[in-house]
Amino acid sequence: MTHPIAHAQIYAERRARLAAQLGDGGVAIIPTAPEHARNRDSDFPYRHDSYFYYLTGFTEPNAWLVLDATGRSTLFCQPKDLEREIWDGYRLGPDAAVAGLGVSAAVSVAELDKQLPKLLENQHTVWYPFATHKGLETRVDGWLNAVRARVRFGAQCPAEQRDACGPLDEMRLIKDAHEQDVMRRASTISAHAHIRAMQTSARMLRARQDVREYHLDAELLHEFRMHGSQFPAYTSIVAAGANACVLHYRADAAPVRNGELVLIDAGCELDGYASDITRTFPANGKFTGPQRDLYNLVLASQDAAVVATKAGARFVDPHEATVKVLAQGLLDLGLLNKVKHGNAQDVIEKRAYFPFYMHRTSHWLGMDVHDCGSYVEPSELGQTSERKDPLSGETIVNRPSRILREGMVLTIEPGLYVRPGPDVPEVFWNIGIRIEDDAIVTAGGCELISRGVPVIASEIEAFMRG
Repeated sequence: MTHPIAHAQIYAERRARLAAQLGDGGVAIIPTAPEHARNRDSDFPYRHDSYFYYLTGFTEPNAWLVLDATGRSTLFCQPKDLEREIWDGYRLGPDAAVAGLGVSAAVSVAELDKQLPKLLENQHTVWYPFATHKGLETRVDGWLNAVRARVRFGAQCPAEQRDACGPLDEMRLIKDAHEQDVMRRASTISAHAHIRAMQTSARMLRARQDVREYHLDAELLHEFRMHGSQFPAYTSIVAAGANACVLHYRADAAPVRNGELVLIDAGCELDGYASDITRTFPANGKFTGPQRDLYNLVLASQDAAVVATKAGARFVDPHEATVKVLAQGLLDLGLLNKVKHGNAQDVIEKRAYFPFYMHRTSHWLGMDVHDCGSYVEPSELGQTSERKDPLSGETIVNRPSRILREGMVLTIEPGLYVRPGPDVPEVFWNIGIRIEDDAIVTAGGCELISRGVPVIASEIEAFMRG
C-alpha cells in the first residue's frame, strides 16, 4: 500500500472538514479495526477500519484518532518495539507519526486510557461511530466516568454523545479525484481478472480438462495479487450452472460444464478501495440461443439503467429503468404469461417480476463494497408517502430517493435468475445472469470504470476464443 506520507495532505484536509462539523467543544474518537484470530495462534489477514483510514491513511492495527473542533488531531499508535517488529513487522511509532501522517501529536496506545479523559475534559460533545466497534460505548463510558470523578475540582464532562458516522458518511459519499483514480485502477485490475477467468474456462474445456469453480477463483486471485491488490474486496462468487441462481453463492468445487453459463461476481481491493464487477459467460465460450436471449435482455436493462444514472437523477431511477425493460422482456420471452400477468406496467405494479429479479440494481461503492451513505435525500427527510406491497401486503413507508451528484460512485447490476417451475419454459431453467459495472456519476451521465471486461455477448465470445 502507498505509504501515507505520499497523500498526507489529503487526509489532513479530511480531518479539517470533519473538525468543522463537530461544533464548539466537540471531540471525535475514531478507532481502527481490531485484529481477529482465525484459529489458535493464526490471525485473519488484517484490514483497517474504513473511517479511520479515511481520516489518517494509516494501516497499522491497534490505533486510535482523537480529533477536536479546533482541528487538533492526536494519534494513538503502537510504540516502536524492535523485538516485536522482528515477529510482526515494521511499526511507524509515535515519533515518526507526526511527520509521516501530518497529525498534531502522536502517543503510544498504551497511554490511551490515561490520556482520553484529559482530552474529553471540559468539552461539550463526544463523537464516535455508533454500533461499529463492539465494546466502544463501554470504553467511552469509562473515560467519561474518569472525567466525572474530577467535577469537584471544576472539570466539565461532555453532556452529549453523537454518532460520527453521520458526517463521515456524507463526506465519504462524494469521492475526490484521488479516490476516483484509485477506484479506476482497482476496476482495471478486476476487469483483467474476469477476462483471465473467462479465457481459462474455455481453454480448459477445449483441452477436455476437468474444470471446477475453484480453478476460476484461483485465476481471479492470481490476477489481483499480480497487479498489487492487497485483498479481494469480498469473497468471490464463482457460480457454475444452476449455482448462479444463488445470489450469494461462494466459489466451491462444482464442475464447470460445456453448455452451461458461469456467473462471476468478483472485485479486488486496492489501497483501501473496492471494485465490484459481475460477468456471466458461457463456460465453453459460446452462448446457446436461450442463454443469449436472456443475456441480451439483462444487458438491455443495464443499458437503460446506465442512461438513467446522472447528476440530478434519483438513486432509484436506474432500478426503475431496469425493471421496466425486464418486465417487458419477461413477457416477450414467455417467462411471464401475458394472459395471467397483463402488460409490462401490470407486471411492475404487481411485482410479478420478483421471482426472477429479487434484488436492487445499485449500491454505493467505495472503501467498503457496500459503501456508507444514506439512500434518502437529506434535503427532503420530512417527506413520506405510503404504499402497500402487492406481494407481502405490508405497508411500506417511502422517503425521497437520494439525488445523485457528481463524484458519487455506485454499481449498476441487473440480473435474472430462473429456477425450474411449472409455468417457466424449460429452455430457461437454471440460468442465472447478472451484469455489474461500477459507475462514477458525472454532470452529463456516468463513467463506467469497469468496462475493461466486455459485456456484449459477441465480444465475450471473441475474448474467450483467445
